[in-house]
Amino acid sequence: MKQFLLVFMAFLLSAKLLAQLPANTPGTPVQLKLEEMVIKDSGGTIYPAELARRLLGTGKYILRMSKDRTTAFLAMLSDAEIEKRNASLPKPAESKFFKTGQKIASFSERDMKGNKFSLKELAGKVVVLNFWFINCPPCRMEIPQLNELVVNYQQNPDVVFIAVALDERYDIQEFLKTNPFRYNIIDGGRYIASKYNINLYPTHLVLDKEGKAVFHSSGYSMGMVPWIKKSIDASLAGTILP
Repeated sequence: MKQFLLVFMAFLLSAKLLAQLPANTPGTPVQLKLEEMVIKDSGGTIYPAELARRLLGTGKYILRMSKDRTTAFLAMLSDAEIEKRNASLPKPAESKFFKTGQKIASFSERDMKGNKFSLKELAGKVVVLNFWFINCPPCRMEIPQLNELVVNYQQNPDVVFIAVALDERYDIQEFLKTNPFRYNIIDGGRYIASKYNINLYPTHLVLDKEGKAVFHSSGYSMGMVPWIKKSIDASLAGTILP
């Protein structure tokens, strides 16, 4: 029997972490239980829960649980292990807010840098949307992977990344000082989320060049970012994912 069990990886693959909001007030998001663990690396260094959460959010680390379930060991994956894992991850369940293959109602708004974004005017481009808020642990956890996604397509003008944040501009500006987020961020976007009846966060949506939903899912899962990427590539190539 192996010394360690990959229970945390199995947990991330099988469970979605969601932050849910009531109709008009910020809710209490679901917390990862890292605070209840003693987290170490192979050298014995102990990691605070928030730092471990950030590392796990990059998709480059996993936790191996000790047999007595009292200690979790942080291990870095090789590039080959990451590629193999991503290729085998199941497609996240569809959200309840959109329908695959259908166009969604447009919105027009400026981001925090003053750039105007209109879904109608973005016809012909692949649009990647993220609905989130600051006090949402799963939203924060996936930001490093989302940033890498933006970098992958930064030379392609046909892919546009937009993050609709529920928070106000000042709070986002403070957050970004220590948590860079490469999406084009629209602040005060609660009314946009309400337009689509979204109340689970994060929620992701990929629109093809015709403005049709080709991928949409809510919550955090290890397969989220890999499947967003697959959906972008398929949309650029004009193919349909299974």
